[in-house]
Amino acid sequence: MEESKTLKRIFQDRKRTNILRTAEQATISYLVKRVPPFITSNNLTFLGTIGSGIVLLGFMLAAYVSRYYLLLGIAGLAINWLGDSLDGRIAYYRNIPRKWYGFSLDIIMDWISTVLIGLGYVVYARNQYELIAFVFVVLYGWAMIISQLRYKITDIYSIDSGVVGPTEVRVILSVILILEASFGHLIEYFAAGMCLVLFVINFIDTKKLLRLGDLRDAAEREEKAARAGLELKVNENPVKDPMAS
Repeated sequence: MEESKTLKRIFQDRKRTNILRTAEQATISYLVKRVPPFITSNNLTFLGTIGSGIVLLGFMLAAYVSRYYLLLGIAGLAINWLGDSLDGRIAYYRNIPRKWYGFSLDIIMDWISTVLIGLGYVVYARNQYELIAFVFVVLYGWAMIISQLRYKITDIYSIDSGVVGPTEVRVILSVILILEASFGHLIEYFAAGMCLVLFVINFIDTKKLLRLGDLRDAAEREEKAARAGLELKVNENPVKDPMAS
């Protein structure tokens, strides 16, 4: 019962649909209780960005020293997950959330993290394959825009696209880094495949988003018409003052 209340409190501001959500939420619930009091949400947000910087460093070392340094990127992704997952959750656990401040900071730092990782791939990639990094950053930015617009339209914040969320993307990237470090010259194909999948997901989510926008427009028109009808009735049948004679 107590665990259920904790989960409800720390995840009250968002709806998760990703395939790893049960294990992820249980892990986050376990960790937020053990974070020292002197560590703040802002500290954790900064930690997540450092994780992305480590991914960038891994790509750079892999390009100029040895491709086995790509494995450093896995540690960076894990650190990024830790900071990005706990920053807002710990605020809700401690009952000191700053909803709009945290929301704004999170989006900005997520974008910076995406750019850092994309930049790392640009450094590591060869010849024309550098373009894939640009496409990935654009597509991930598209996905972020969709999530913000969905929040604006539905008042429900979700960072997932169906069963795939940021955590699943990190897991996929980690597998790609392991395969690239082990065999080499594979990352271009995996990166292109990820871009293709992201494009399809974004295209489907955009269609759903536009449908939600259309439904909200219709609901607002009906609400406006109902208010106008009510005002018309009041004007046609004014309430008479019983004291007037």
